[in-house]
Amino acid sequence: MSLQEKVLDLLFPPKCPYCEKILDAPRAPACPGCQARLPWLEGKAGERTIDFASGCYSPLSYGELTRDAIHRYKFSRVRALGKPFAVLMAQCLSERLPGGADYITWAPLSRRRLRERGFNQAELLGREVGRLLAIPAGPALEKVRDTRPQSELDEESARRANARGAYAVLPGTDLTARRVVLVDDVVTSGATLSECAALLRQAGAERVFCLTLARARGNETGAAKKGENC
Repeated sequence: MSLQEKVLDLLFPPKCPYCEKILDAPRAPACPGCQARLPWLEGKAGERTIDFASGCYSPLSYGELTRDAIHRYKFSRVRALGKPFAVLMAQCLSERLPGGADYITWAPLSRRRLRERGFNQAELLGREVGRLLAIPAGPALEKVRDTRPQSELDEESARRANARGAYAVLPGTDLTARRVVLVDDVVTSGATLSECAALLRQAGAERVFCLTLARARGNETGAAKKGENC
């Protein structure tokens, strides 16, 4: 830990992302109590199928603890939560994808949404996962059409229509023969990830793997509580 990090920990003690109590271990991704109560996804429950991707992995289901924490991260703009979230995601990726990857990128926001929020929550997660696993991370896609938030749409068909044509590959992007990890905070219908994965494949990616902190649908069966990795 650097001297700057030690000073920041003293001035602004890190809190558990889920219960907001001060952490005894500042670098821990959660307090022991929440570690035991989090809705961990075990085995196949932590995987789902995404069109144009070779897999989608999530360490947690979108239960009450995770939902409230993610809302604070995204909508209350508590950017510091990106680091403990990324720890769980990095652990999950290293277990689910032992062969590693060549590049990490993320689902982009529209310019309007980026101005409103001030940051792209998926980008912060992707960059931190890349740092933790020593995998290069950077942008590959842009959002070219402003859309309604996917969270406002219930039907999968509406989500897919909403995402269709909303993204494009950044000019000059070449992912030829690379194994690419596409990061977002939550997977629900998979419409956004599917649309983005297709574009990454068009940009030359050999395989695309999706990684999210939480899975919001179809995750009730097989979910389990545990204290460490996904």
